[in-house]
Amino acid sequence: MLLEMKQVTGLSKKFHLEEISFGLEPGYILGIAGKNGAGKSTLLHYIMDDRIAYKGKIYLNGKDIRENHSKSLNEIGFVSEENSFFYQYSAIQNAKLLGEFYSEWEEERFIEAMKRMELSVNKIVGKMSRGELSKFKMAFAMAHRSKLYLLDEVTGGMDPVFRKEFFQILREIIVTEEASIVLVTHIQEELELKVDYAGILEQGKLISFGEVVC
Repeated sequence: MLLEMKQVTGLSKKFHLEEISFGLEPGYILGIAGKNGAGKSTLLHYIMDDRIAYKGKIYLNGKDIRENHSKSLNEIGFVSEENSFFYQYSAIQNAKLLGEFYSEWEEERFIEAMKRMELSVNKIVGKMSRGELSKFKMAFAMAHRSKLYLLDEVTGGMDPVFRKEFFQILREIIVTEEASIVLVTHIQEELELKVDYAGILEQGKLISFGEVVC
């Protein structure tokens, strides 16, 4: 099992996840849908942020993610509006500065991914549109050979033609790299034909989860 959550419940008195349990094998795309405020981004934060208090367990490749959180992050490609980059620098400058923090980083792979995303490596990150930022961040995640991709509302701002190409890229990733992808979206229709498993979050609870049958 690449990613597994077992009875994960937040301990905060504020909004938190409740009794979240599911497993995701390598080579599949999981889509998580729900209205704004349902807990979609919160679910990703439980994986990414070791400061969040919860009971239950989150496993990455069979290991408790909190036993060595920094090593776990090395295997995760997080694509979100919350990613930290140097917005005054170009994409390739960001790659050179930040890529060295990842053990599997490959600059040539980043350059090829940017070409696939139809985006210049010389473009200043702060001048990118929302859709271009998602493409750049996805290319960065691909360049350090992530095993688990966490994609937070990434298709917003992409034109319909490239959106179709983007999902083809995701399919190639899970086939060639034995990776898995968790895609969160408020557009439930995106799950119907583009993911292998789908879950619906409502008020921090996973009210449904199952295989998508086309």
